[in-house]
Amino acid sequence: MTQSGQRHLLRGRVLTFQSEPQTEADTEAYTYIEDGALVISAGRIEAIGTYDDLKQPGLAETDHRPHLLLPGFIDMHLHFPQVQVIASWGDQLLDWLNNYTFPEEMRFADQGHADDMAAAFYNILLAQGTTTAMAFCSVHAGSAEAYFTEAARRNMCMIGGKVMMDRNAPDALCDTPQSAYDDTKALIERWHGKGRAHYAISPRFAITSTPAQMEMAGTLVREHPECYIQTHLSENKDEISFTKALYPQARDYLDVYQTYGLVTEKSFLGHAIHLEPREIEALVETGAHPVFCPTSNLFLGSGLFDDAGLRAQGIQSGIATDIGAGTSYSMLQTLNEGYKVLQLQGQKLHPLRAFHWITRGNAVALGLEDRIGTLSAGSDADIVVLNSQATPEMALRALRATSLSEELFILMMMGDDRAISQVYVAGERQKRDARAA
Repeated sequence: MTQSGQRHLLRGRVLTFQSEPQTEADTEAYTYIEDGALVISAGRIEAIGTYDDLKQPGLAETDHRPHLLLPGFIDMHLHFPQVQVIASWGDQLLDWLNNYTFPEEMRFADQGHADDMAAAFYNILLAQGTTTAMAFCSVHAGSAEAYFTEAARRNMCMIGGKVMMDRNAPDALCDTPQSAYDDTKALIERWHGKGRAHYAISPRFAITSTPAQMEMAGTLVREHPECYIQTHLSENKDEISFTKALYPQARDYLDVYQTYGLVTEKSFLGHAIHLEPREIEALVETGAHPVFCPTSNLFLGSGLFDDAGLRAQGIQSGIATDIGAGTSYSMLQTLNEGYKVLQLQGQKLHPLRAFHWITRGNAVALGLEDRIGTLSAGSDADIVVLNSQATPEMALRALRATSLSEELFILMMMGDDRAISQVYVAGERQKRDARAA
């Protein structure tokens, strides 16, 4: 790793976004510098420009040419306790939770196990170029402690929270309305805003929380409006039916959360596939964010996310892996499957828009675009270095690529952790075996 706080320069082909591009011709939306450089100082980007403009005598340099330098990837929805659930042969959502997820999450009552899994979890995220994520921990406060402690050790900008659930789960995974409130309150006070940590109030979903617990979650939101809110919405039709049976007074699934004050511009609603017209109107009015989870939606057969329909209403959606129903930690592979989901509906995902989505787009949804998701001066120096010729197949295809968009499309369709040449978190190099000049 680089020496802590050392001022240094990274050289390579630099790509960052100022807004969402629709095509390569939309050049005001992005900055691409063929022989570019970033000057890093005290964990932040001091300057971005051409190498000739930024090179200085005596300034330490790392030459990543011919690779691309982009902002670190942001994953908007995944489950920390499911690192050993991924690739479990599954039925649909509710069966999958009962057969695999809940038994695995019980293991996080053991603090040693939670600590070990946190180290493994962050190693994998960084290997994939993900430098920020919003994750659910288990019901155990200790799992959130492990999650935030490991993030702090690595100086990563991470968002998370312990799940709140007091019914329709094994007894060993149920808290109570009061204990969920008390544990969450203590975790917020301990972690939110400390270093680069952000807390997300996390009722798992309507099925696993009683009205009393939903009320407690709403109280936490009122007391801590600075915190995020994460939960699940309309992933599966059986889930929707069960929710309506549990909350017969609700107009629809989203209304359950609205009733308790859980739908705001800081709310992130995983999946949001089978939405009713009133729910879409409510998302527009509140500024809440659906989160597209393509690999898990395909894996569980849940349905197809209507990106174009939501975008047409001005709704800003996130995109995420949803480990462990998701089948890859890679945001590149998430884009791959997302592209296919949209193709099935006659919708398009241009590669420049795709890379904006997993960087600045997710950062804007979080309200953190002044710190992460771009390579603008003043941003935290979270950077991924991408090699579009990382495998023989990619290199062969790249010989025929004639534009930046084609190169990005190769990365999103064929890339994985092998395409991640290097990762920087707050300016610190994370991969020891990558080339450093």
